[in-house]
Amino acid sequence: MFYHILYPLKEFWFGFNVFRYITFRASMAAVTAFVICVMFGPVIIKWLRKFNVGQYVRKEHVKGLYDLHRHKEGTPTMGGLLIITAVLTASLLWCRMDNDFILLALAGMVWLGVMGFIDDSIKLRNKSPRGAGAAAKLTGQVVLALIVGLFVINNKAIGSDLYLPFAKNAVANLGAFYILFILLVIVGTSNAVNLTDGLDGLAIGCVVFIALTYGVISYITGHADISRYLQVFYLPGSGELAVFCAALAGAGLGFLWFNSYPATIFMGDTGSLSLGGSIAIVSILIKKEILLLVVGGVLVAESMSVILQVLCFRLTKKRLFSMAPIHHHFQMKGWAESKIIVRFWIIAAILALLSMATLKVR
Repeated sequence: MFYHILYPLKEFWFGFNVFRYITFRASMAAVTAFVICVMFGPVIIKWLRKFNVGQYVRKEHVKGLYDLHRHKEGTPTMGGLLIITAVLTASLLWCRMDNDFILLALAGMVWLGVMGFIDDSIKLRNKSPRGAGAAAKLTGQVVLALIVGLFVINNKAIGSDLYLPFAKNAVANLGAFYILFILLVIVGTSNAVNLTDGLDGLAIGCVVFIALTYGVISYITGHADISRYLQVFYLPGSGELAVFCAALAGAGLGFLWFNSYPATIFMGDTGSLSLGGSIAIVSILIKKEILLLVVGGVLVAESMSVILQVLCFRLTKKRLFSMAPIHHHFQMKGWAESKIIVRFWIIAAILALLSMATLKVR
């Protein structure tokens, strides 16, 4: 909004020219989202407590874990509402709202946020870890994937090409199958964030690193000269996604203010599904979907630990890990929760740096 209202005033005062620059607006979007979360966090927490919107800690078949997490029972959840509000507000203020990529990213975030909200509401009403069900969530994710897929395939500047990191000119055209690939990316990423959200601040901390990384890459992808120099995919207008990613990172840091150990609020599926979906959509638009395996390595490890645990138990009747996702495995091994969180953050930071290296190592 500021771009559309204030930038034209540069004719009267040169200072308004600053609203032209993505770097300035991205920085301000991050600060705005952070301030909104910090300012309104206590209000949201108080409101959620008033209506008894508290976390349910599963007791069935997880007695050892329940003993470690029983103190979290009743902690306000659905904190994703705060994150979504902050990102939406910051994006509306600092993004160019005539950019289709921004509109798609925001729409996807809200769509999955609504799905997560419904899921959280059912869990709270039934006082059970079972929400809307896998089929219902998958249906919503499929609808979003179809919309994103049709948008991408019908946009000649994006197309259905798949680019591989660490390789120059390694491109595969998937054609109509690209929509299936998009479905895999959106479903996988949104559920991966959901699985990672099991310890205080773990998921949101990893999301901040991923958002910052994709923010930088989005800026490069939308910059003709830099993308040509680095020989990466160039998409006019995609630099605006850097502002959106900055808002995600700022909101993530603001939410971490309250979600850090010991957490006073949890994001719930409202936050995890919307954040994962947003990251997936950005990665698809800038053709860095495969890079999610690197920059989101912690999320991948969490998801794979669950898959391997299920497969191993079905084949051998034995468990590969003490408990899955893998962060619970380390808890059962006696690691302090705060130590697990910080070490996973360190890994996420290293993976973010490695992902940035893919831009030059080709």
